[in-house]
Amino acid sequence: MLTLILIGLLGGLITAVSPCILPVLPVVFLAGGTESDTEAEADDGNEAEGRSRAPGTAETDGPGDTLVAPVLGKRAPRRNRRPYAVVTGLVISFSFFALLGVTLISALGLPDDILRYVGLALLVMIGLGLIFPRVESLLEKPFARIPQRQVNKEGSAFVLGVGLGLLYVPCAGPVLAAITVAGARGTISADIVALTVSFAVGTAIPLLAFALAGRRVSARVAAFRTRARKLRIGAGVLMIVLACALAFNVTDAIQRALPNYTAAAQRKVEDSDTARQKLSGLYDNSNKELARCEDGVDELRSCGPAPAVAGISTWLNTPAGQPVTLKSLHGKVVLIDFWTYSCINCQRSLPHVKAWERAYKDSGLQIIGVHAPEFAFEKDAGNVADQTRKMGITYPVALDNKLTTWNNYRNRFWPAKYLIDAQGTVRYFKFGEGKYDQTENLIRRLLKQANPAVQLPPATHQSDDALTKDRTPETYLSNLRIRNYVGEPLADDQAKAYHLPATIPADGIALGGTWTAGYEHFTAGPDAKIALNYRARKANVVLAGTGTVKVSVDGKTVKTLHVTGTPTLYNLVDTPGAQRARLELSTTTGIRAYSFTFG
Repeated sequence: MLTLILIGLLGGLITAVSPCILPVLPVVFLAGGTESDTEAEADDGNEAEGRSRAPGTAETDGPGDTLVAPVLGKRAPRRNRRPYAVVTGLVISFSFFALLGVTLISALGLPDDILRYVGLALLVMIGLGLIFPRVESLLEKPFARIPQRQVNKEGSAFVLGVGLGLLYVPCAGPVLAAITVAGARGTISADIVALTVSFAVGTAIPLLAFALAGRRVSARVAAFRTRARKLRIGAGVLMIVLACALAFNVTDAIQRALPNYTAAAQRKVEDSDTARQKLSGLYDNSNKELARCEDGVDELRSCGPAPAVAGISTWLNTPAGQPVTLKSLHGKVVLIDFWTYSCINCQRSLPHVKAWERAYKDSGLQIIGVHAPEFAFEKDAGNVADQTRKMGITYPVALDNKLTTWNNYRNRFWPAKYLIDAQGTVRYFKFGEGKYDQTENLIRRLLKQANPAVQLPPATHQSDDALTKDRTPETYLSNLRIRNYVGEPLADDQAKAYHLPATIPADGIALGGTWTAGYEHFTAGPDAKIALNYRARKANVVLAGTGTVKVSVDGKTVKTLHVTGTPTLYNLVDTPGAQRARLELSTTTGIRAYSFTFG
């Protein structure tokens, strides 16, 4: 469980600085420094009240108030705890409703998007409260029974945090996927609760820092004190505007325009070997053949029969809403695209999917969009139909509200794409954004295999993965995770002799000599060699054991590494500019190789 908590915490930290969180940052910043009118009046009146009382006396402000001892004739100004109240409300709200929201909504027979509407209403109410003090006092009234002024006066801030927790739509990744699946299926365990809370706490830490910064600015900048009333009104207007922007999905356009700058870090943490092992334990053991294939490789593989598209509540864009079965599509190439309409990552991916549908529909490609909801409001068929229409999606869309098909495919990401050949076998899948050209090339290959006589239109060439453009992607030396491997099939956990090919495709990797291919690393035997066709300025490798490694670039030896001890990162190449070259390592027996990274 400790490992799961660490994975959740790190995943949350990365999520909290991603583009998906940007809409809530101004509200959190202003909420941290904007006190209620009653608080401000009390603080402003401290000095005057202190002068009117004799030193050494105590005071009370009425029933339920705490005693405040004068200090040098003054009452100490109260500490602004609003940042903590906002973030606490967000963590509690997000954690509780992420796990139990679906169950509660179903048990009470409420609309699927009720929580979203409640969150929007709370945000509007808080905004009105900042503009009209009477509204704020009504929001704080339920907290008046708490016998501490410094608690009950933060009631509106806590309510704001609860509202933000209901509207909180972090970028999707394997951790959030595991939480969502557990909540949707009602399979709540101690591990899932620990993962959820640690993820929420991880996202809260940067938000708390942002709120505390707002508090500090309001305390130090004179304009915040002299124009407190105007700033409160401005903050209230901003919150109402944000609520309207969220209601009409205006913020999505801003988020789509920003690069997903945390994608690489998210994958490194949430899709690491350890994370995959821990998170996969939260799924069942069906369709294990899919687990033996690695996502994003640049070749077609056999990953087992395509699981059924099952448990669908509603079909969109089909005649009379009739279901589409994979059996009826035998002879066609099928692309299953897992997505959900509020996911920014999915929205950035959709233009490529739509372009492929337009280009290859008449050549034998059938796309099925499996809408797997991340949050309860995404289950509403009307919402999905409306967003599908606005996004210009015309291919069939299956509403997988119970995440049955998601589980059948052992999926972990939004978005995720699975390519199925004309015989019904999964041949390739890609988690997350990127590698669009590669995916399209494999679609074209499968279409040609299905019908050699087909005349394909020119490739759409939408774009390459921004994260790996102009450099080779990270390559894990794992029998389950190795990317772009070429050569004889790997023998799992067994020593085997391999032969280096004369040529290796771009970003490909091959083995020579004897290697034992394991889950976490490859172990070198006699005459062991690794060759890569890479493009980058820097190339590094993680090695362990004791021995030497000769490094050659395009047949010329550039250095010899002396390896000793536990896994350590070793630099192989560092050139002034990016280059395309053949990198070859010759290792002594017993060296363990873990991964290559490029920069």
